Amino acid sequence: MRKKNIIPVIDLFAGPGGLGEGFSAFKDEKGERIFKIVLSIEKEYYAHQTLELRSFFRQFEKEIPEEYYKYLRGEIKRDNLFKSFPEQSRNALREAWKAELGKTPVEEIDQRIIESLNGMENWVLIGGPPCQAYSIIGRVRQGWKSGLDEEDPRVFLYREYYRILAVHNPPVFIMENVKGLLSSKLKDKLIFEEIRKDLENPAEAYKKLKGKRKTESKCPGYFLFSLVKKADGFDINGKPDFLPEDFIIKAEDYGIPQKRHRVIILGIRKNFLNGEPVILEKQEPVLIDNVLKGGLPKIRSGISKEEDSKENWKRILQGINKNGFTDEIDFEVRKYIINLVRKITVPQSDRGNEFIKYNTKITYKEEYSWFIDERLKGVCNHATRAHLREDLYRYFFASSFAEINKRSPKLSDFPKQLLPKHKNVGEKKFEDRFRVQVWGEPARTITSHIAKDGHYYIHPDPTQCRSLTVREAARIQTFPDNYFFCGPRTSQYIQVGNAVPPLLARQIAQVVFRLLSANYSNIT
Repeated sequence: MRKKNIIPVIDLFAGPGGLGEGFSAFKDEKGERIFKIVLSIEKEYYAHQTLELRSFFRQFEKEIPEEYYKYLRGEIKRDNLFKSFPEQSRNALREAWKAELGKTPVEEIDQRIIESLNGMENWVLIGGPPCQAYSIIGRVRQGWKSGLDEEDPRVFLYREYYRILAVHNPPVFIMENVKGLLSSKLKDKLIFEEIRKDLENPAEAYKKLKGKRKTESKCPGYFLFSLVKKADGFDINGKPDFLPEDFIIKAEDYGIPQKRHRVIILGIRKNFLNGEPVILEKQEPVLIDNVLKGGLPKIRSGISKEEDSKENWKRILQGINKNGFTDEIDFEVRKYIINLVRKITVPQSDRGNEFIKYNTKITYKEEYSWFIDERLKGVCNHATRAHLREDLYRYFFASSFAEINKRSPKLSDFPKQLLPKHKNVGEKKFEDRFRVQVWGEPARTITSHIAKDGHYYIHPDPTQCRSLTVREAARIQTFPDNYFFCGPRTSQYIQVGNAVPPLLARQIAQVVFRLLSANYSNIT
């Protein structure tokens, strides 16, 4: 029997589970967890592996077993971990479902939803359809501008979301996507307006779907709200008035150490609405320093296309003073680089690893230590990529420049010797080719692109001379250190970059809980 006063949550297009993690971590004034993920659906193999492992973690309400930490430290295999706790493993396997919305038969999806809810009427639907089709970067790479590719099936996956609204009628839903959604066009029409209309009236939208087995929908429809702005007014039908940009959440305004701007919609079923919902409370900015300067060992970059060793790495960096490019740069930056190079040492943890034994105790403010788990006795997913010698020089210059000037350099700030041999050098769109995260500020947006290009994610410490690791990106995304990302490093980066920051999701969960609290005493 399900614990009393638990609100079920179903997570669509779940990825590694950032949105679900935030809902799961939310606690009421008594310190009790309110929401439970009963079903999360994800198609990607490694993201599903991560999702399943975190589901296993959440099965233990009182204390996480030591075997979990042994697995993260690489001391036991995943199969051994799961076999040691058969009941919790069964629950995790049932909760985290590897399926593809849009391809898996709707009858099968509907049956899993019904079984997972087990008769509960007060529940929450969360999730964000794949955003690559709408992202501005993705559209530019494919040669599009505002127009979308009608042949890309991801453009229409949001229909799977409103189909579930039409059939299962949750009282509340949260839908997330990239800011580029607002400017995306299909046949010269803004697709956001179509999505908005379909979410407001999913039953009507469902009737228009082709090739789907229709079932009767009694869904009364939804009112859509911003989580950061009160409505400008309401029409005679009670529909709130919002501009498209009102749905953008700037994560740095809500305690997230990252300038991440996303479209997040709060939907409330029309016959469930009881007054306008509260909005998120703004917070003081959280700086990148608060997540990168404590509890993480220093590590060096790897070296690509030549000997990768501690000795060669040190030798390459020591060669900076003899390279000649320092003669072309500002005096203060040059002096800083020359002095720093003389002190270069190889970090004790070398290039890091999937697990590094390390004392993670930190000394700064407790409110910034949420990500630390001392039982782990180290750090996971903290290994570096390899870079070309030329890029090591560029990284060292860029991070040194940022230390002195408190900003990331433009390509026009680089000495000529360090300019990449690329046809776009000199063009305005190429000016940010190398981007350093700057101490004293929230980080730039972590996206899935970090898996392909470290140049946009240079660590601010010149003595490490590298791009961010998966763990550092995860901390910026507000994942706790005991949240392990499965699969090869490229997949880990993609998972982290595509996720909703759990700390932001936890604040959204609080808003949703207040909506549902009127019926809270009846939830069993």
